[in-house]
Amino acid sequence: MRDITSIGEVLIDLTWTGESGDGVPLYAANPGGAPANVAVAAARLGARTAFIGKVGRDGFGDQLRRVLRDNGVEDRGLLTSQTPTTLAVVSVDGRGERSFSFLRGADEELLVQEVEEKLVEESKVLHFGAVSLTPGRARNATVFAARHAHRSGVLVSFDPNYREKLWGGEDQARQWITMVLPLVDILKLSREELHLAAGTEELEEGTRLLEEDGISLVLVTLGGDGVFCRWRGESFLVPGVKTAVADTNGAGDTFLGAVLSRLCSRGEHPLEGLEREELRDILAFANRAAALTCSRSGAIPAMPTLKEVKDFIQ
Repeated sequence: MRDITSIGEVLIDLTWTGESGDGVPLYAANPGGAPANVAVAAARLGARTAFIGKVGRDGFGDQLRRVLRDNGVEDRGLLTSQTPTTLAVVSVDGRGERSFSFLRGADEELLVQEVEEKLVEESKVLHFGAVSLTPGRARNATVFAARHAHRSGVLVSFDPNYREKLWGGEDQARQWITMVLPLVDILKLSREELHLAAGTEELEEGTRLLEEDGISLVLVTLGGDGVFCRWRGESFLVPGVKTAVADTNGAGDTFLGAVLSRLCSRGEHPLEGLEREELRDILAFANRAAALTCSRSGAIPAMPTLKEVKDFIQ
C-alpha cells in the first residue's frame, strides 16, 4: 500500500534571487506547487508517495517530472498537456516572506476521467489543496478524487493554501473551502485561513468548530511560533524552532509532508490509537523539518532528508 497520494498543481517557482550588475532582476526556476511539495517532502522523509496532476509538453514539464522521479515520487498520475506548464513568480522580502503572481497553465486542465482511481484507493492518505479548487477543469477532478478517497476509507488531508490573486474574493474561497471540509480528516491551515474555514481567527474557538464539523486532526501553523493542534477534544501548542531564514517558500508543505510521513509510518490506519504525546513528538519533528527548509532557498530544493531532521540540533 502507498502512503500518500497528492493531487493538484506542480509548477515552476520563478524565485527572485537578486539583481545583475545592470540592475536586472534575477530569478531561479525552482520546482514547486504545494501538493507536489508535500509529496516530495514526505518522500524525502521515508514515505511512499505518488502525484496526480498535469504539466505542459515543454522543458519545464520535463524538469518537474524528473524532479518527482529523482525524489522517489511515483509519477504515473502526472499527465502532459499542449498548454504550457504553470509558473508562479515568487518575490521575497527582507524577512523572507513571499508574494506570488501566477501564470496558470496545464495544472488547470486535469479532467475527472484522468484521475487514476487506483492510485487513490491504494493509498493511506489523499492530499490536496485549494489552488486546484479555483476556476478550471481541475476543480471537478480534485473534488472527485477527494470524494472517492472519502468513500473508499482513505484519509483525506487538505491545506487551503489561500492565494488571494487566484480567487474572485474571499467569499468564493470560503464557499469552496467549506464545501470540501466534510470530506476532510486532516486539516492544515494558517491563522488567516482559519478565518475562511471557521469564521474566526481565534485558535480555540475556530479549531473547536472544525472538530465539531467532523475533522479529526486540525493543525494551525503559526510560523516561527510553531503549531496549534486540536485532537480528540483537546488543544495544545508545539513551539517552533528558531532558525536563520533564507526564505519561507515550501516551509508549510514540508511541515505537512513531515506530519503525514510520520503518521503513515504508524501502520495502515495512520490515526488509529494516536495519543497526545506521540502526536506532540510528530509535530515537533515536523517543526524541525520546516525550520531546515526555511534555512535554505527554494521549495523542493530546500527540503530535508530524514537523516538531516534526525541530526538537527535546536
